[in-house]
Amino acid sequence: MSESIMLNKSKDFAVEIVNTCKGIKHTHRESVLTNQLLRCGTSIGANIYESKYAQSKADFISKMQIALKECYESEYWLELLERTDFISNEQYKELQSDCGSIRRMLISSINTTKSNIDK
Repeated sequence: MSESIMLNKSKDFAVEIVNTCKGIKHTHRESVLTNQLLRCGTSIGANIYESKYAQSKADFISKMQIALKECYESEYWLELLERTDFISNEQYKELQSDCGSIRRMLISSINTTKSNIDK
């Protein structure tokens, strides 16, 4: 899958995360969980963007693996926000689906790059 598609999806996801967290902060005055989600949810795209300018394939893989870790962390905070009723099940499913899509693209990109190094 094209890196620009992954970058665009991660930017769209970051916008949704920012808007979701703003809504939670406004309605529930909750900031501990939302600040954690803001950090990792927006970091995914930042690391994908940074990987475009990697100095080597190893550096590229490193940036993408960081993005993948941030993706997994985002899934954790989303689940916690849903289980504590800060977001609806519907919101959770939509955000989780978007995050899962990005996660799968990251894994594919990392695996493809690794296999190309081995050749």
